Amino acid sequence: MSGPTHRDGPLAFVDSLEHPELTDGDRHHLARVLRVRPGTEMVVCDGAGSWRRARFDETIDLVGPIEHEVPSTPALRIGFSLIKGDRPELIVQKLTELGIDGIVPFTSDHSVVHWEPKRQVRQHERFVTIAREASMQCRRTVLPEISPLTTFAELAAGSPPPVMAEFDGGPVADLIATPTAPTKPITVLIGPEGGWSEAERRSGLATVRIGRHILRAETAAIAAGILLDSLR
Repeated sequence: MSGPTHRDGPLAFVDSLEHPELTDGDRHHLARVLRVRPGTEMVVCDGAGSWRRARFDETIDLVGPIEHEVPSTPALRIGFSLIKGDRPELIVQKLTELGIDGIVPFTSDHSVVHWEPKRQVRQHERFVTIAREASMQCRRTVLPEISPLTTFAELAAGSPPPVMAEFDGGPVADLIATPTAPTKPITVLIGPEGGWSEAERRSGLATVRIGRHILRAETAAIAAGILLDSLR
């Protein structure tokens, strides 16, 4: 019978697994929000896949060796064009829960949302916080990489090139069922409410179909995460 895993009990991130210390915010969340009592076993992890069991108290008492979670392959990234309201935060939260490795907000030709530099910094910090909290909630030991705001053109020039979510695109399964899939990361880009511009469609990027119907931007991003992770 296998022993306890990183999914058993509350989880928190620390800078050092040898000398773990909780931030004030994490300690408050565990004690006041989750009602974790002193002496309760928990998991501390470094955000990069290494973790160990410990005991929650005024100081964190270590009760298990350092373990290492093997990363899933291929690495998966979802890029989403900026949309209105708090839907970007929903996307970040749900993609984190689904195990997506990288989340990339970007602007495209039909984006109706544009952030000034100061807001870009604030929103990036907010996304990182949301991803961290979602990782604690879902017992995820590897924090996703949250990229700063970028552009479609910069993403399209990347290597390996991303693919665009498009209604008449190819099957999602084709992204995984290729000889190079186990080693090369996969990036799927989700367009804005107004869809891709003609120039973006002529970018030469491959396309993939996420669903049978026209999806809202946030639905497409979450659906892409579900499909890719289940195929992986």
